[in-house]
Amino acid sequence: MKSRWISGNWVRLLENGEEFFPAVFDAIRAARSEVIIETFILFEDKVGFELQTAVAEAAARGVRVDILVDGFGASDLTPEFMGKLVDAGVQLRSFDPSSRLFGFRTNVLRRMHRKLVVVDGQRAFVGGINYSADHLEDFGPLAKQDYAVELEGPIVDDIHRFVLSGLTPRPGTEAGQAAPTQRAPSGAPGTVAALFVRRDNHDHRDDIERHYRAAIRSARKRVLIANAYFFPGYRLLREMRRAARRGVVVELILQGEPDMPIVKKVTGILYDHLQRDGVKIHEYCKRPFHGKVAVVDDDWSTVGSSNLDPLSLALNLEANVILRDAAFAGHLRARLEHLIAHECTEVRPSANMGWAPWQRLRSTLVFHFLRHFPSWAQHLPRHAPQVKMPYAGRAERVHAG
Repeated sequence: MKSRWISGNWVRLLENGEEFFPAVFDAIRAARSEVIIETFILFEDKVGFELQTAVAEAAARGVRVDILVDGFGASDLTPEFMGKLVDAGVQLRSFDPSSRLFGFRTNVLRRMHRKLVVVDGQRAFVGGINYSADHLEDFGPLAKQDYAVELEGPIVDDIHRFVLSGLTPRPGTEAGQAAPTQRAPSGAPGTVAALFVRRDNHDHRDDIERHYRAAIRSARKRVLIANAYFFPGYRLLREMRRAARRGVVVELILQGEPDMPIVKKVTGILYDHLQRDGVKIHEYCKRPFHGKVAVVDDDWSTVGSSNLDPLSLALNLEANVILRDAAFAGHLRARLEHLIAHECTEVRPSANMGWAPWQRLRSTLVFHFLRHFPSWAQHLPRHAPQVKMPYAGRAERVHAG
């Protein structure tokens, strides 16, 4: 499926689990024919159990429910939890699961990192929020800051077709085709132009990165990127630096209190190189930052699952939505500017930036790595990932991208 701009959509920004989970669970409770969910993580905590209850109730009233979890991100699900879903009639699938080796998860590459929901073919959710309690503020200091969007309108058709294409067919349907969905009138059209983009290991290897680069290349006033895991490719970094040199205000919101300490150390290697050309860097310090969003100029924005790091840009399966709408872009920018003003610390350029010999050597090595990583990534461990139906009486498997 080729990505295409589609006009006439409605979109709502959902910030953190406090806004995302009620919206998704209400949509599931109102579903009449179909619920399809893809998520990297599903934990057995208060969020996971609420999702389990909502989809089981939907299945009990005759709604087709399909859930795809990642075999690495959701590897701790117990047979009891999965069994209740399957017994309720939910089709539960796991992307490339594998057994642990000496207690460690070994299948770390080429994960299914998307976070998508489509209900009745009419409403979709796209973003970076998993089904886990650490997306709620009452989780404590390690609660994540994150974003998603709720969408209605013709863009949902594209997202719907995409999630259907990966489903295991049920009796009476063909692959990539769901049971008939009763669609209600869509109501008043929206005003947002939207583009659904994804990254896979076949035909869409760099789609998300290409759209980022094109937006930054065409920027005239401001680029604001907020991303949890930031170690992008050479070409994307080059576009940021070029934009800053031609007078565009380029700002980054990155993790200051990362959930994995190595993230800050690795990202910090890039600071001097970016700041030398005028890129401003803010570290979000209230709690771990998990968002993957950006705003360019007055009307371009993106929300999704893709980090700007080697895993997301060259290995994982990802999905973002890109939006052209001044009102939405302004709202997202205002929320990010609130973080900058109240919950971030600006990283000041070092006095001897770029002059220490070891810094120059480090930068040279890093950027040669970044320049060639996309070609190297193709030679990393690779196999045909499987989508398996766990806890089912059969071992159905289908190839996945």
